[in-house]
Amino acid sequence: MAIPVAAPSESLSFLEKKVLLTLKGKSPATPEEIVRLGGFKELVEVMNAASWLVSKGLVSMKERVVRHYRLAKKVWGTKALPERRLLRALRKAHGKAELEALRKRARMSPEEFSIALGWMRKKGWATVEREGGAATVAVTERGDAALEGKGRDEEVITRLAKRELTEDEIDPAVLKDLRSRREVVAERDSVRREIALTDAGRKILAAGLELKEEVAQLTPELLRGGKWKSVEIRPYDVRTFAPSIHPGKVHILTEYIEKVRRIFLGMGFTEISGDWVQPAFWNFDALFQPQDHPARDVLDTLYVDAKPALGLPDEEVVRRVAEVHENGGRTGSEGWRYTWDRAEAERAVLRSHTTPVTLKYLVDHPAPPQKAFIVGRNFRRDAVDWKHLPEFHQIEGVVMEEGASLSMLLGMIGEFYRRLGFERIKFRPGYFPYTEPSMEPEGRLPDGRWIELGGSGVFRVEVTSPLGLGAPVIAWGLGLERTVMAIEGMTDIRQLYLSDIDWLRNRKALR
Repeated sequence: MAIPVAAPSESLSFLEKKVLLTLKGKSPATPEEIVRLGGFKELVEVMNAASWLVSKGLVSMKERVVRHYRLAKKVWGTKALPERRLLRALRKAHGKAELEALRKRARMSPEEFSIALGWMRKKGWATVEREGGAATVAVTERGDAALEGKGRDEEVITRLAKRELTEDEIDPAVLKDLRSRREVVAERDSVRREIALTDAGRKILAAGLELKEEVAQLTPELLRGGKWKSVEIRPYDVRTFAPSIHPGKVHILTEYIEKVRRIFLGMGFTEISGDWVQPAFWNFDALFQPQDHPARDVLDTLYVDAKPALGLPDEEVVRRVAEVHENGGRTGSEGWRYTWDRAEAERAVLRSHTTPVTLKYLVDHPAPPQKAFIVGRNFRRDAVDWKHLPEFHQIEGVVMEEGASLSMLLGMIGEFYRRLGFERIKFRPGYFPYTEPSMEPEGRLPDGRWIELGGSGVFRVEVTSPLGLGAPVIAWGLGLERTVMAIEGMTDIRQLYLSDIDWLRNRKALR
């Protein structure tokens, strides 16, 4: 069944007709001019009506940035420019004077005198010549003539003292000179909109528009009183543009964090959290990372001044960790064979990974089995590029139980990524000071590149033994942002933190 459609003029609202009739007398016009010429109550009436008219092809709306200028300091409204004051001083000296004598006569500082003299020469008001080894300033005919009236720049300054001017109201050459001066003019930008009739809009006007109040919606009052019979009801046009309505939506990273939490909780893990600022002991030393390791350099790690200083754990634990670093302790390892420095371990750092949090959890819960995870923020001095950020989220998990092994780790990470929605994932050998064996999962991007998603492995005995952990530990730290990149088909990690409202609105919500 065909749907009856109103004629173009009949589908127009009262305000839309009013805007068209106003433009008939002046097109193009700014919204403010339409408000004044058409007798509208508020600017919003014009803007709403114009937006609908644009969607119907009856008017066009253009925007351009307009610069407005005013005096940076009110004093310029009454104070003469430096070159004007210097010209007057030169004329009082009978049109010729040595540089230093003229400066003193004008009562100017060396800096102000230099500026004034430069502008006098640029405007052709004076010349500088050397006579007998001394530099003298002489007024020119143009300078004498300038004493009789204001220059073009001074006239603009006089106008600016009264009101703000747009760039269209000032001679471009004069404006260029004024902008080159310090603290004379200040500028601001505004958006100027111009609304103009299109050919279709002119045809509608040529056919005739009758401006009268109409009803767009029936109300209980109209129905009860019977007034609906006498009013004109505007037809509903099913072809008319309607703006999209976007429901509220959480940010993409928040969505993924919640999904990761549901996955781990569904796999029987306990969620934990911890402080951003950690002693280097937990961030590095307890993980068997040597104190001269490049990652501990200030070029890679962010150190902070913590007051009071962060303390270390039980002295017995500290002693065992120190022994492991120096000679391997009772682990059968040779350690790193250097003298361990307690002061270095006490330094406070912005955690570079979430492992110190999971490690302290295991120390507080040393009896197996234990399964814990954290999704937390970390900080490194990385240069920003398509896959690096100095601040990022890490998905970290640990499992401590008898028989924990590399094969269990592969299965655990593989199951996690499968539930998260990954289609292509692979593992390659890796190296970390605190795990052996170690591996790095990688995900494939839409452009074919493979991106490292994190690190994982089995904790070395040099980590578990000094801390008194009762069983082998498998652990992994996965980058949240990189994981989202691979799943969402993104090729630049920075997109996650840009305020691209259209992208955030239009992407599909997670299930």
